[in-house]
Amino acid sequence: MHKFSRRLFLSLSENRFLAAAARKWGLSLGASKVVSGESLESAIAAVRSLNETGIAGTITHLGEFNTNKSEADQAAAVCIQAVEKIAESAVDCHLSIKLTQIGLGIDLATCLHHLKDITKAAHKHGIFLQIDMESFFYYESILYCLQQLRREFDNVGTVVQASLHRAEDDVRGMQDLHLRLVKGAYKEAPDYAFQTREEIDENFFKLIQLHVASNGYTAIATHDHNIIEKVKLFTSSHHISIANFEFQLLYGFREELQKQLVEEGYRVRAYIPFGSDWYGYFMRRLAERPQNITFALKGFFSK
Repeated sequence: MHKFSRRLFLSLSENRFLAAAARKWGLSLGASKVVSGESLESAIAAVRSLNETGIAGTITHLGEFNTNKSEADQAAAVCIQAVEKIAESAVDCHLSIKLTQIGLGIDLATCLHHLKDITKAAHKHGIFLQIDMESFFYYESILYCLQQLRREFDNVGTVVQASLHRAEDDVRGMQDLHLRLVKGAYKEAPDYAFQTREEIDENFFKLIQLHVASNGYTAIATHDHNIIEKVKLFTSSHHISIANFEFQLLYGFREELQKQLVEEGYRVRAYIPFGSDWYGYFMRRLAERPQNITFALKGFFSK
């Protein structure tokens, strides 16, 4: 059943007609519980509220696959505004961005131009910039952009998806970087991605063990309490400082678990999306765990 629902929601996430229609619906169908709002101000308010409970934030402006240059230009401007707002508000917060939002689907030069401007603004204020991973089609281009940025800036990192066969090699090649490790939320072909939950879970924990023991900083992005418990045991038994890693969870999901981890002394960061283009993000969240579907339905019928 989980495999069927995952395929269904991943297919729906790529439906552009439904994505356009969703903008007209607004943050309905439970999405308002996992998206901070449509404005940058709503995201900063959510970060500030979480900071008061000991939880850090990383905000992201929703939207991807822009193929119009003016839309990419506008998205990049919003990212720079987000950097300025984080600095002005003095909140504990990173910025996460998707490169297809700022022109990667148009051409590499447009994307790199915007990315360097955003990274420069973030570096000025001491703000960390996380380049989100996207579908495998863009994988090499994203890593190339990261490589170009690393020549000038030290405040940038990226995401590695455990669902990919090459993930272990990539983590070994980036052991000095700040990496967010995830299971993977995209529908990928068997040629380059694991297809079963068991294989992905096994590889995910392998990547975590590899990177937390390296010189880099590890952001472990999961709601899976079994993985979280295994991380606790591994880091404790190998005398790995809790300063070397953090747990990242999605805004609005498993809030009690987030609070529990903070109380236990772990660093916790919430991934906080904002904006009107919420559809693709929300469908991928429903695809990840069957429990998320129940969560969304409760949110819808409680309106």
